[in-house]
Amino acid sequence: MARMHSRRKGKSGSTRPLRKIKQPWVRYDKKEAELLIVKLAKSGKTTSEVGIILRDSYGIPDVRVVLGKRITEVLKENNLLPELPDDFVALIKKDINIMKHISTHKKDMSGKRGLQLTESKLGRLTKYYKRTGRIPQDWKYDRKKAKLFVE
Repeated sequence: MARMHSRRKGKSGSTRPLRKIKQPWVRYDKKEAELLIVKLAKSGKTTSEVGIILRDSYGIPDVRVVLGKRITEVLKENNLLPELPDDFVALIKKDINIMKHISTHKKDMSGKRGLQLTESKLGRLTKYYKRTGRIPQDWKYDRKKAKLFVE
């Protein structure tokens, strides 16, 4: 499958296990895995960081196979879900960094194009999260407020 804006194909990324069953070498049960997720979230890790730590350090290749639910669902049950999703925050940080770069390098046209692409991704994600109820319907992206939120 091609990338969204570049039309090129990419091969990077980890490969998920083929079978959707709990592997015999996974030594954590539901309760232990849930406690690990809560502990990592309380220490300030995002949901994607929690998944990576569980995969690399604890040998849990897929949390959904062990628990039967996603990491965000576990965080939601324990009232640890951040107000904005982590992919959304990452895009906001990227937008602010590109804007900071463009303010010092005014003739950087590829930077301006990158800013346009990032803003369109933000718009699409905003529509999605409003539709799913993850952010309020009246939420609006303001770069000045986002700069304070991110820093």
